Amino acid sequence: MGGAWGERTRIKPSSSQTAKEAAESSSSSKYGPLSVQLQAGKEDSTDFNRQMKMKSRSSSPNNDLHQLNDDREESPLSGTTNEDAGATTTSTAAGDDASNVRLPLSLPFSATVSADDVPARVPKDAERDEIVNFSDITTGSLELDNSLALNDLKRRESPTVEVKELEELPEQWRRAKLAWLCKELPAHRSATFIRVLNAQRKWIRQEDCTYIAVHCMRIRENEAAFRVYKWMMNHHWHRFDFALATKLADFMGKRRNHFKCREIFNDIINQGLIPCESTYHLLIVSYLSSSAPESLDEACKIYNQMIHLGGYAPPLTLHNSLFRALLSKKNGESCKHHLKQAEFVYHNIKTSGLKIHSDVYGGLIWLHSHQDVIDKDRILALRSEMKSKGIRETTEVLISVLRASAKAGDIVEAERTWEALLSAGNKPPNHAFLYMMEVYSKIGNPKKSLDIFNNIPELSIASYTKIIDILSEAQLTDLAESLMTQFMNSSFEPSICSFIDMMEMYSELKLHDKVESTFFRCLEKSTPNEAAYNIYLESLVKAKNFEKAEEIFSQMHSNEAIGINPKSCNTVLKGYLTSGYTSKAKKVYEYMLEKRYDVEVESFLMEKLQSSVHCPESEATKTAVNLTLSNKQREIIIGLLLSGLSVQQDEEDPKRFLLNFRFREDSKIHSVLKRHIYNTFHEWIAFQMLVDDSDRIPHHFSTVSHSCYRFYAEQFWPQGRPVIPKLIHRWLTPRSLAYWYMYGGCRIRTGDIVLRLKHQKEEVLGIAKILRARSFNCLVKRKGNAFWLGFIGTDAAEFWKLVEPFVIADLKGDLQAGSSSGISSTSNSDEGSFEFSTDDDDDDERHCHV
Repeated sequence: MGGAWGERTRIKPSSSQTAKEAAESSSSSKYGPLSVQLQAGKEDSTDFNRQMKMKSRSSSPNNDLHQLNDDREESPLSGTTNEDAGATTTSTAAGDDASNVRLPLSLPFSATVSADDVPARVPKDAERDEIVNFSDITTGSLELDNSLALNDLKRRESPTVEVKELEELPEQWRRAKLAWLCKELPAHRSATFIRVLNAQRKWIRQEDCTYIAVHCMRIRENEAAFRVYKWMMNHHWHRFDFALATKLADFMGKRRNHFKCREIFNDIINQGLIPCESTYHLLIVSYLSSSAPESLDEACKIYNQMIHLGGYAPPLTLHNSLFRALLSKKNGESCKHHLKQAEFVYHNIKTSGLKIHSDVYGGLIWLHSHQDVIDKDRILALRSEMKSKGIRETTEVLISVLRASAKAGDIVEAERTWEALLSAGNKPPNHAFLYMMEVYSKIGNPKKSLDIFNNIPELSIASYTKIIDILSEAQLTDLAESLMTQFMNSSFEPSICSFIDMMEMYSELKLHDKVESTFFRCLEKSTPNEAAYNIYLESLVKAKNFEKAEEIFSQMHSNEAIGINPKSCNTVLKGYLTSGYTSKAKKVYEYMLEKRYDVEVESFLMEKLQSSVHCPESEATKTAVNLTLSNKQREIIIGLLLSGLSVQQDEEDPKRFLLNFRFREDSKIHSVLKRHIYNTFHEWIAFQMLVDDSDRIPHHFSTVSHSCYRFYAEQFWPQGRPVIPKLIHRWLTPRSLAYWYMYGGCRIRTGDIVLRLKHQKEEVLGIAKILRARSFNCLVKRKGNAFWLGFIGTDAAEFWKLVEPFVIADLKGDLQAGSSSGISSTSNSDEGSFEFSTDDDDDDERHCHV
């Protein structure tokens, strides 16, 4: 054992030493003075090494993945209960008991480190809930067969980690210092951890850091191992160790820490190396286990890279897990853009010779049925392939085919599918009736749609909304009015869509009085949206009732939840020009130029306008180009930057930057805020992202690149990373706090207010200090990868009093402090159970779904 310094021991992962045995051998060693232990521990460590070097099974990275199914519960990869994990579960349980037991300080470098020794401590419910299948939307089950996956993964071997044994080091002082660091470093938090390592810079080298990192992984101190890994990368003597990086990335992936796993993964890529198959696999699973909005997209990117760059053939479990995640949205409209990726997964399963589960076919047909343009040939090909393999079409598949036929207006296929549904002996679900109503309306037979409606066993809001839409489009006034009255007198709350359909029918028939009466009934029963206001405004202009039209136009402008858009401006502008109100038309025209709205008015009216308005076409273009941020817009940007707004540099001009707005699809608050931000920054929105209908505003849009954003990039996003500037106290206004609250905060169940920050701890504590200086006492809590500032009790009431004037009117009921009913937030509902404590220094990464 006393080899020379240059000799190395090549270590492969081994599972022969279980976590329980390691704990027992650890507890059996006697801890005494450090110098005595280093002398006396040599003989014990020899026996320990002999045990550790025994190999009971192959140590490939694929075997590391075996631990993913150790819970005897439903695995996020398998979708079934793992009945064969008894021995592994016992080992994991023993490992949990020994997780806090330290190994002897003289532990040699030959101690085996394997990702299998680290239990994946992720809540089992969270693992089950994160990857939802499309059958949650329908009535079936998506239980994909994963039996071939583990066999396919046992092909590649893990790279070996080259380390030295502690007793091989010739210098006793080095052995003593390394043993001391192995004991002390895991007990310290980040700042002290780095200070201790910095104090060793004169003597410590890469071999020493590798030993410490391996030791930390062995005792399940993965965060400490990661800090050592990142620390040694910043020194001139560092040489990239692919094996160490792979092992550490696999450990992080098993703990579902996709942030750090991705960071190490990127380090490997930046070195011009290809990560191991296990690293790809675990990183994808980590992303799929996360609730972050961008996690699924990142998982798809890594999956594609695994095939194209790595040249690996993923196992069936990975294909199935990703496929389920692509269908995990609650409605088809939210996940229809995943069709291309789902087809790619299907292609890989097929070309790899793996078994294609029937639910994969059903999922693809379900995705195709939600597309705007139906590919009937592809659906027919999938159904033919199912038939050739003897797979029976389930009710869910037939409903998907019926949905596609309704969208395409294929009455022959729709009736054939409807007969198949009825012949199956099961009662068709309500939405199947809606698809039949739709297909009959598309062939011009609304009376047949009404017959289908009358045969629905259980009426619902959706069925009433659909039939009113069909009858109003066919301009069957009496029938539409009769059903609308029946809808309003029922126990259901009338849909805003039904009022809009009725108003559009009356407007086309020039029944302006009925348009007005329907609008006011909508005010009583529901909350009108931008579309309802636009229809009513257009009706008033057509009726030459400009006094009331101006009143409605002013209401829309002052109501931040509604706002005015190009359509409403063009309606008023055309009415003014047609009636000869040139001075009023000039004001509207100048406002449209300022907001860069497209002017959609007849050419002869525009000639009349431009003759009286001293703003020729060249000046209009110049006005649109020379943009300037208003004070209100600047304050809004500050608040949004604190809560997650990103600034991106222009690829063509480094001096120009743009803002990237991202809003959550499943948040009511973000839906209202998105429309408001879009209207407020309309003149700054990139032309390709401009839309006429507010309901079609994308959840992600960006501004044009401009030099005025350079200030925000330098202050809040230097070098592409978010920071809080030191002068933030000068720019933090009540309006900024209000938009921070709306974009990145929430009201929890207790009625208290929390604000989210994804910045460094020192920066978060600094901004908390600023708020306390303004008499707002707040608590700081770390949850997952974000910090939360909490305003409790009277502090929440005082905070709300400050920001209420700047909160959007439609959101005040959802965000008002002190109310525990009607929980609403910009994030998931899990935030409602968030409890604050005064432990500001809690630096542990406790992942939760926020």
